[in-house]
Amino acid sequence: QVQLVESGGGLVQAGGSLRLSCAASGRTFSGYTMGWFRQAPGKAREFVASITWSGGSTFYADSVKGRFTISRDSAKNTLFLQMNSLKPEDTAVYYCAARSGSAFVTFPSSYAYWGQGTQVTVSS
Repeated sequence: QVQLVESGGGLVQAGGSLRLSCAASGRTFSGYTMGWFRQAPGKAREFVASITWSGGSTFYADSVKGRFTISRDSAKNTLFLQMNSLKPEDTAVYYCAARSGSAFVTFPSSYAYWGQGTQVTVSS
């Protein structure tokens, strides 16, 4: 059974940085795409970034491009999201997700596996 567990969220001032981690277990993720999504109060869940587990190809939402970096450590089965130059509008619960296949898909419904989420709050 696939399990995704996020960590690393917290409270940070605008302009600061945070690094989120997602520990993945339950299967080998070769051939999978891993993604980060976020959901702010009263808003729909939105795509942030994704990476192919095997090749490491990345894709970003325009709103985070140049500020966030997605990466993975295949040996440790861990996904990361380095977030720099944080803004108050980045405040949300951040979720790790996984889907079979290497296409860059941004719809949450296309991802089969989800973590429980970690809160990121950016103060102004």
